[in-house]
Amino acid sequence: MELFQTKENLGISRRNFIKTTTTGLIATASVSAVKSSMAQNNRLGVGIIGCGARGAHLSQALKHIQDNDKTIQLKAFSDIYKPRLDKLADTYNGKKYANHHDLLKDKEVDIVFIATPDHHHAQQTIDAVNAGKHVYCEKPMTHWRQWDLAKKMTEVVAQSDRVFQLGTQGMSDSAYRQVKKLIQQGKIGQPVHIECGFFRLGDWGERGMKIDDPNAKPGPDLDWEAFLGDAPKRDFDVSRFFRWRMYEDYAGGMSTDLYPHTLTPIVYAIGVKFPSLVVATGGKLRYEEREIPDTFDMLVHYDGKIDLILMGTQANEYQGTALRGQNRVPVFRGWEGTITIDGDDIVCWPANALKTQNPERIPIEKGENLTDFIRNFVDCCIRGDKNTMSPIDIGLWVQTTLIMGMMSWKNRKVAMFDEQKGITFS
Repeated sequence: MELFQTKENLGISRRNFIKTTTTGLIATASVSAVKSSMAQNNRLGVGIIGCGARGAHLSQALKHIQDNDKTIQLKAFSDIYKPRLDKLADTYNGKKYANHHDLLKDKEVDIVFIATPDHHHAQQTIDAVNAGKHVYCEKPMTHWRQWDLAKKMTEVVAQSDRVFQLGTQGMSDSAYRQVKKLIQQGKIGQPVHIECGFFRLGDWGERGMKIDDPNAKPGPDLDWEAFLGDAPKRDFDVSRFFRWRMYEDYAGGMSTDLYPHTLTPIVYAIGVKFPSLVVATGGKLRYEEREIPDTFDMLVHYDGKIDLILMGTQANEYQGTALRGQNRVPVFRGWEGTITIDGDDIVCWPANALKTQNPERIPIEKGENLTDFIRNFVDCCIRGDKNTMSPIDIGLWVQTTLIMGMMSWKNRKVAMFDEQKGITFS
């Protein structure tokens, strides 16, 4: 064995049940200072790091909150590619920064939204917290090779008074909280077997990423070295820069790009943390013009008590009779019963479901909503409440599981986890 170092809308969408050693200076800015800033300026200043498609989408939701709630104001934007920076900053009349470190020095910025490639998320979060900013970070927490950084990121956030939320917006669906409560009340007894998945026809999120300028070159308007960060050093490639989700150096495909949406609410609902072991299989079974897998299946085992099956492909969108967006409806099986979803209802079956004609149905109170998800984060920043809808600790448990899956697949071995040894293989 060896130790491993290392298209929602802005309003209420259809509910989608499955849509996550400190170094440097820890921020000392207090919550009372933020509240004082709000009292003087009425709004918290927002900075966007990453002005691509996701940064633009988040900006739309933030503009809606800015205009209606009047609790925030878009202040500043940062991107290493000047044409994107200019376009988004000009749209919202914001200040422009080519380097995220300069944005973090802006005293008018209280909150940052990080929407950069995966391998920048952890370090930019650490930098932002150390600069005294609250952080909303897009999923995944880190790249699949950055488990040590995921731990450090978690420690930095935990040791600060800054508020953090991971961008798994499906956590705004009340179904998760309702299912968690039912499980805690013993509705299905001891959970023993969980099914979930993600199915899509097409890889527009990878090969479909927009190449803004086929003739783009590194220079004053495009910082290639900043893009690479801690990734392997390579000569500039226009596809790698604009379509980075296609490449293992910067992304993980199904495992780390799509599965945070699927796994985060499951981990939350059943109350597990780190898995004992993970086995994964899959690969490029349809789309050849990419390095990352388009089909990925994981078997996850928790503490000798619960097995979880996480499966999916981008080669076919059929999910069985229970459809809920692109995600397979989760099934929670316990010793005494089963919980699943049917339309707008949570459905509870006894363990001997084949003999039951009329299961119990419980209405889902409220569906997924990106704007409400961001509102929750902003409200937590105002109150100084670190208990966001998608907090850092759940993010670490989920990211560790997904990293184990990716490494199991790459090494063709069983990935195991121990809190003292970390991730090992056999």
